[in-house]
Amino acid sequence: MISLNSLKIQIYADGADKAGILDLYAKPYIKGLTTNPSLMKKAGIKDYEAFAKDILQTVTAKPISLEVFSDEFAEMERQALKLADWGKNVYVKIPITNSRGEPSLPLIRELAARQVQLNITAILTLAQVRDVATALNPAVPSVVSVFAGRIADTGVDPVPLMRASLALLECQPKAELLWASVREVLNIFQAEESGCHIVTVPHDILAKAAKLLGTDLAALSLDTVKGFAKDAAAAGYTL
Repeated sequence: MISLNSLKIQIYADGADKAGILDLYAKPYIKGLTTNPSLMKKAGIKDYEAFAKDILQTVTAKPISLEVFSDEFAEMERQALKLADWGKNVYVKIPITNSRGEPSLPLIRELAARQVQLNITAILTLAQVRDVATALNPAVPSVVSVFAGRIADTGVDPVPLMRASLALLECQPKAELLWASVREVLNIFQAEESGCHIVTVPHDILAKAAKLLGTDLAALSLDTVKGFAKDAAAAGYTL
C-alpha cells in the first residue's frame, strides 16, 4: 500500500503553526521543516525570534529552514549569521534576489564561504539554479529550493526543469534539490519521480495525504456522493 513512509524522497513540513510543527516533527516520515515570513504572518506570529527559539527547543534532531526578512544585503547577512547561530540544524533561507531584483549571489558566496548552511529560495529558472551552483560551498550542506508549484501555475510542466536542475547541481555534492510550493498530493510523487532530494509540503496537504493515500477510488466516489446528498438535505433544497 502506498504511504508517506514508503517514499524515498525526504518530506519536509512547510508551515508556521506551532502545534502543527510539533505534531509533524514527531512523525517518522517528516525529515525536516521549513517556514517563511509569509507563513509566519498568516499564522499571526508577532515576534520572529521568540517564535523561532521556542520551536528550536523541540526541533533539534531534524533540519529546519528559517528565512531572513531584510531587503538589504548587509542586513540579510547580519540576520543570516544570527539565525545560523541558533542551532546546528538550522538552514538559513536566502531569496535568490531582493525585492528590487538584485541578485543575492555575492551574499550567498560570502555566507557559503563562512560555512553557513543555506537554503536558497524563490528560484524559478534554470539560469538561477546555474548561478547558485557556482556560488555554494561544495564542502557545506545546502538546499536549492525551486518553486515547482509556481512554475506549474504558469502552465509550464516543472518536471523537466527539475531534472535539468539536478544536472546543474552535480558540481555541488552536498547540495540537495527541493521541490517547493506543493499544490496537491500528486506533486509529492512528481517530485520523487523527477529525482528531487526533498519536497516541502504544507500542513493541510500532508493531512490530506495521510488521510487519502491508498483510498479505493470506488469507495471515494461513493463517499463523494454521500457528501452531496448530506449537504442537499441540510440545505433543505426542493424542486
